[in-house]
Amino acid sequence: MAEFMELEGQDGVRMAWNVVPGTKQEASNCVVPVSAIYTPIKPFPNMPVLPYAPLRCRNCRSVLNPFSIVDFAAKIWICPFCFQRNHFPPHYASISDENLPAELFPQYTTIEYQSPGEASSLPPVFMFVLDTSIIEEEMAFLKSSLSQAIGLLPDNSLVGLITFGTLVHVHELGFGAIPKTYVFKGSKDVSKDQLLEQMSFFLNKPKPTTGVIAGARDGLSSESIARFLLPASECEFALNSVLEELQKDPWPIPADQRATRCTSTALSVAASLLGACVPGSGARIMAFIGGPSTEGPGAIVSKNLSEPIRSHKDLDKDSAPHYHKAVKFYEALAKQLVHQGHVLDLFACALDQVGVAELKVAVERTGGLVVLAESFGHSVFKDSLRRVFQSEDKDLGISSNGIFEINCSKDIKVQGILGPCASLEKKGPLCSDTIVGQGSTSAWKMCGLDQATSLCLIFEIVKKDIPDSTVQSSGNQFYFQFLTYYQHSTGEMRLRVTTLSRRWVAGPGSIQDLIAGFDQEAAAVVMARFVSFKMEIEAEFDPIRWLDKALIHICSRFGDYQKDSPSSFSLSPRFSIFPQFMFHLRRSQFVQVFNNSPDETAYFRMILNRENVANSVVMIQPSLISYSFQSAPEPALLDVAAIAADRILLLDSYFTIVIFHGSTIAQWRKAGYHNQPEHQAFAQLLQAPRGDADAIIKERFPVPRLVICDQHGSQARFLLAKLNPSATYNSDGHHPGGDIIFTDDVSFEVFLDHLQRLAVQ
Repeated sequence: MAEFMELEGQDGVRMAWNVVPGTKQEASNCVVPVSAIYTPIKPFPNMPVLPYAPLRCRNCRSVLNPFSIVDFAAKIWICPFCFQRNHFPPHYASISDENLPAELFPQYTTIEYQSPGEASSLPPVFMFVLDTSIIEEEMAFLKSSLSQAIGLLPDNSLVGLITFGTLVHVHELGFGAIPKTYVFKGSKDVSKDQLLEQMSFFLNKPKPTTGVIAGARDGLSSESIARFLLPASECEFALNSVLEELQKDPWPIPADQRATRCTSTALSVAASLLGACVPGSGARIMAFIGGPSTEGPGAIVSKNLSEPIRSHKDLDKDSAPHYHKAVKFYEALAKQLVHQGHVLDLFACALDQVGVAELKVAVERTGGLVVLAESFGHSVFKDSLRRVFQSEDKDLGISSNGIFEINCSKDIKVQGILGPCASLEKKGPLCSDTIVGQGSTSAWKMCGLDQATSLCLIFEIVKKDIPDSTVQSSGNQFYFQFLTYYQHSTGEMRLRVTTLSRRWVAGPGSIQDLIAGFDQEAAAVVMARFVSFKMEIEAEFDPIRWLDKALIHICSRFGDYQKDSPSSFSLSPRFSIFPQFMFHLRRSQFVQVFNNSPDETAYFRMILNRENVANSVVMIQPSLISYSFQSAPEPALLDVAAIAADRILLLDSYFTIVIFHGSTIAQWRKAGYHNQPEHQAFAQLLQAPRGDADAIIKERFPVPRLVICDQHGSQARFLLAKLNPSATYNSDGHHPGGDIIFTDDVSFEVFLDHLQRLAVQ
């Protein structure tokens, strides 16, 4: 693993196959697709930022890189992608073997260009959209968190405010004397023209002719824009006074009905207002939603409490009456936001579902952030919101207006990207006919991206035949180039270029090479994103069967065994943890939807689709650390056997962190031993997992939920659900002080046993 992490530390890339199967047939035999997980703006302390424009190939537009062949005498470079010969321009005249420009240094495979004079003059824009159909207590929590957030906003940023419940209220912040709002009906869709008309944008001027590009060119004067979007430094007072006055939605709610909540209309008004005022700028709609949408085109449930909110079963049976209409509405909203270059962030805080499953498409295509919590008073929400605006060391590095492009050697095509982006529909010879995720394009829009945003690129090898071995040894490199053009958080436009080269192998004897280049962590994450994607788009898809077939196929191809002898089966260390990852993936929240609502499932998948390999692996197979008097903290097997009466366990499953006290430890703690001076060691033992949990929480976004529980307590289920059930209620030989799990799931040993039997057939 170490060398794959080193490669990631240099380029922000992890590939499932670091030695690539060279033909179409070989690639399909490998089961796990040829793929890369790339973090486009991962921070690198030693990466040079060049103050000039990049040099591009005149044929395929790829950028000069360390793999280009350079003829110093003739001042020519040859592009590794299309073999075009390019002349160096005059300002490269002094180039020689001893005098290389930075982009040709072999160690700078990732480099950034900052074009001079291209800093964007557009400040960041935040449009807060608040749900007021919530109880007083939640209202108070939300107001206090927001006034904190407003204090953290960059001074030059522009801020707007929309509140909604039964009706949508657009607040005019620039009119300080008396608070003034424009009200729209929640059940009616408002077009952009109606919106501008109603909000009297054209009072003093004739309405512009149609066919003009939106924005200031719409004839919108900066004064009319300044009524709704004010610089943070000027509007802090106005905003806080509006927030203080803000009441919960005043319309009465009959006892047998849900509150009226027109989420979709409010988001549509916000999108149109930003589209009119600041198109093409790094603007974010930050939606704070505290319950299910019941009004307008994006409603997820009717107002009658007798109608339950849709469950996974309803979606499977296609008996959720509002679902398809709402998804269609949010797909159109996503398209509008991507066109405008704006981001939708979602903070959903309610005990009930709010419609994350329907909203997912708009949040994911615009690269928005998503946080799901039980209440606006919960630390998961409060700390996550603070992290968004924090500018100290744990800064998220939020950037905007990204365009991601890709170039590869001619024997490779791109099937698509699984991750937070939207296709720009740039067709070309690179596009495969098979589409996965956002496909049939070689360029994608990333309206919002941050330092952790990771894309999963799925490739297809199109080469049919294997040339003879003499040709193979000389030209067996595949090249990939990733270009990310984005607006840095400082406001300047940057271009980051990452160029990779990977060796391909084919034919007999290539299996050992493929094994040596297999990154099992990256492969597990690719399979997790892939299976989640298939579950969403294929109606009769059986994820467990699909994963099992894939795993059996991989083991029979890459395992060592004699035919029909399961006991002879073994896997190389490069593959040895892969079956374990697949076992935990089958039991994970991405595949098992039975215990989760559609909102929770959508949330888990959105986070999986944007995180890097290290974080995603923790979601698939949580880490477990054991603390005891006998030894220093040490990793423990994710197994029920790890539970002991005199141990504390720390489970990190990414979304939740559990500190679990064994029964004896819990008794001692309840007796207050840790407060007695002679039991200092016990106090330190109790403190150690807390310190480690705090360190994890500080690093992570969204902030995970912390659960502190005792053995046999009700909260212990958070730990037990993630452990391998090697001791269940019907197995014998359970050790004293340990625990059993009440389940009929098979244990990892049984799973492995079946796998070996099937793989050697």
